[in-house]
Amino acid sequence: MSSRLDPKPIALLAIGGNALLREGEKGLQEEQLENARDCAEMLARVVGQGFSLCVVHGNGPQVGNLLIQQDAAFNLIPPYTLDICGAMTQGSMGYMLERMLINRLRFERLDAPVTSLLTEVVVDKHDPGFEHPTKPVGPFYPEFRAMELMRSKKWKMKEDSGRGWRKVVPSPRPLEIVQLGAIRALLDKGHCVIAGGGGGIPVIRDASGYLVGVEAVIDKDRLSALLAAQLSAQRYIILTGVAKVALDFGKPNQRWMDRLTAAEARRHLQDGQFPPGSMGPKIESALAFLDGGGQEVLITTAEDLKHGDPDTLGTRIVRE
Repeated sequence: MSSRLDPKPIALLAIGGNALLREGEKGLQEEQLENARDCAEMLARVVGQGFSLCVVHGNGPQVGNLLIQQDAAFNLIPPYTLDICGAMTQGSMGYMLERMLINRLRFERLDAPVTSLLTEVVVDKHDPGFEHPTKPVGPFYPEFRAMELMRSKKWKMKEDSGRGWRKVVPSPRPLEIVQLGAIRALLDKGHCVIAGGGGGIPVIRDASGYLVGVEAVIDKDRLSALLAAQLSAQRYIILTGVAKVALDFGKPNQRWMDRLTAAEARRHLQDGQFPPGSMGPKIESALAFLDGGGQEVLITTAEDLKHGDPDTLGTRIVRE
């Protein structure tokens, strides 16, 4: 017999950092709070459908802005390492989402407490990503400044699309969610849980098993797929910029897909239908969740999730 006091099924929802800081906005606190209020309306709808809700959010724009602030004040205030920057944005974004969701649930008379949880995620210190960092973070620098930083700070940097040079950091695979037990316990008590922000705070275990923070960024979709599988979530929801998954996207023969089996999605991924820079990571995360025992993934937009019929919107990817 299940030990859950609240027997409702779990829905894990993954949203991007641009849900709070949208393209073209200045990044003002007021803008992000308004976006969080809009996001809370969508999250409350999932709660209203009878799910226990777990939310994983991205933090790319927010960490980027924090690194720009640190760079501008580098001769006045000592900078923080990337793991602590990730923790700072987990806290600030979690607070904004938490407050707005509490208010929205109260408005809709839905009885569910909301808790944000700082979440550390263990990665392998021998992960290939540490030898070949690929994730650009922080501000753009002119070439002379990039050369100086690579020499003085031993940063690895790459030129980015003609816009300047940026620091690149590892993006290792998540292996262990340190606060998994706490997330489960909160869901068992009926809480809506905001966890794993930005893919989690990256840590490794040293020779004695102690946790040590590392300069890395964990992919939010990889972490959310792992967390959804380990929570045995009944529904894993991935938000994107398009209403459904498409085959031959942008071509005259483009086809929107209502449903895909895992085998079909895997075959189309291997055939190059889902490029790495767009739908590819979403499909990989969906397959990782299904391979881990999950049953169903829903890929859709925030707007459709907020207003659409939950039985017909988006693309569902299911086990065979």
